[in-house]
Amino acid sequence: MKLRKVSAASAAVLALALAATACGSDDKDDTGGGSSGGGDKIKIGIKYDQPGLGLKEPDGSFSGFDVDVATYVAKELGYKPDQIQFVETKSADRENALSRGDVKFITATYSINDERAKKVDFAGPYLLAHQDLLVKKDSKIAKGADLNGKNLCSVTGSTSAQNVKDKIAPKANLRKYSGYSECIAGLQSGAVEAVTTDDSILAGFAAQDKYKGQFKLVGEKLSNENYGIGVKKGDKATVDKINAALQKMVSDGSWDKAVQENFGPAGYKNEAAPKIGVIVK
Repeated sequence: MKLRKVSAASAAVLALALAATACGSDDKDDTGGGSSGGGDKIKIGIKYDQPGLGLKEPDGSFSGFDVDVATYVAKELGYKPDQIQFVETKSADRENALSRGDVKFITATYSINDERAKKVDFAGPYLLAHQDLLVKKDSKIAKGADLNGKNLCSVTGSTSAQNVKDKIAPKANLRKYSGYSECIAGLQSGAVEAVTTDDSILAGFAAQDKYKGQFKLVGEKLSNENYGIGVKKGDKATVDKINAALQKMVSDGSWDKAVQENFGPAGYKNEAAPKIGVIVK
């Protein structure tokens, strides 16, 4: 009987040890779903192909305004830089990535609109961008109407170029390329005379070392793009924490610093930091 009691006790201790080990393993699971730092990691959705906003560098590091904002927010949520895992999140998959729990939040030129707000919650906005035109530094194009008869580039599937034709330059010649990198190269070579999309995206490309000093923004404001941080629908606690982090980023000067470092070389005349919860129509 004594031997049986010792065996039972040993078995109980072993079971508890195994359970504790299993719990410890779960605590370090790299899911991005945690709400604080410690030993966890956090997964954040960004773009990988937008210089000045979200770009994966050749050495595997990340740069851009969205990256700086995401890193600052993560720090305020309790995560160190080495606990952040950036996940490429393409525009068409942003809502799904949040609903599946692939990422904790998304900072990826994610314009807030009514349709998206039905599927995800937004913190912010943290940047007010506008559709604009990028031209060569010595271009005589000073306003949208000057594009009549000129070649205008935008990306296939984008509504930006059509917006220009509909509103200000009906006789512009549309040239649609597969990506903005191709548009910028076309502008440099003279194949097109202007490129159009959000001014923040244009400024990011123009600020690249290989293009510095070659281009300028015209200053047209053809639309208002309120960039927000996407969060899974119903996660109000995370939205509130992110909003508090964004307010702190503005108040301590980090927001202005990030804008200048990422967009300054293109002469980007950014709007002041938007107020949390205020959407400019």
